[in-house]
Amino acid sequence: MRICMDWRSVKFDWNKARAFLVTAEEGSLSAAARALELSQPTLGRQVSALEEELGVTLFERAGKGLALTDSGQALLEQVREMGEAASRLSLTALGQSESLEGTVCISASEVTAAFTLTPLIQKLQKEAPGIQIELVASNQVSDLNRREADIAIRAFRPSQPELIIRKLTNQHARMYATPDYLARQGNPTTPAEVNAAEFIGFADVAGYIEAMRCFGLQLTRRSFPITTANHLVQWELVKQGAGIGIMPDDIGDMEPSVCRVLPETDPFDIELWLVVHQELRTNRRIRYVYDFLAAELADG
Repeated sequence: MRICMDWRSVKFDWNKARAFLVTAEEGSLSAAARALELSQPTLGRQVSALEEELGVTLFERAGKGLALTDSGQALLEQVREMGEAASRLSLTALGQSESLEGTVCISASEVTAAFTLTPLIQKLQKEAPGIQIELVASNQVSDLNRREADIAIRAFRPSQPELIIRKLTNQHARMYATPDYLARQGNPTTPAEVNAAEFIGFADVAGYIEAMRCFGLQLTRRSFPITTANHLVQWELVKQGAGIGIMPDDIGDMEPSVCRVLPETDPFDIELWLVVHQELRTNRRIRYVYDFLAAELADG
């Protein structure tokens, strides 16, 4: 039995609901405005209009940010479901596009984007000039379900069933430093001697310390006098002689200012996976870019 809905009872539009949702998730109007690429006054008017139409107060001031009221909290989950439904609608519609023109967003780590993808994007532009590439260079994982990217290159195997994945290759990563830095350390030749050196790493060094065990190293937090979330900045610090860093060997070996540390030690592998949402696999331009990257980056 079909239930007829009284559409006259729907008193707000999606733009206002989206403004509420993003403001709730970001915690402030300024952050939400940046996320939606709107001006803060415009976003504030949308939230205020939604409050007026619903007859409730959704937010209250909390220091420099906003906090949900009880009414706002009660409505948030419903609006989240609307946002997910809107994303699914957008994905399905985009998947039907047969045009080889338009934008394709690719997400990859900073190192992969800077060193691996930049020459390939130039080649892609010559082959398919109607496709505009938006490259997201970030070590944060983009959510393909939320359309944060169309295609992603990841250093781990995704597990979500709605994603199409393809194994590209195994990168070999090694330790690098400048010859001058290694000379100041007495030109170490054993893991025990390297343990005394300084390393450049990320702020959360626990995973780094664990990974270095494959080289026979026993590092501690004191081994990392400089940390930064940006891998490209880490690499610059290594090239300037600030310490030892990790880089895929196809990139590290091409840099003349550095050399391998413990060159006889086996590298550790980093898997690269090509990922796309299953709805987007039927979009012609996204399929074209996906197949192009698969052909250019896959082993063999």
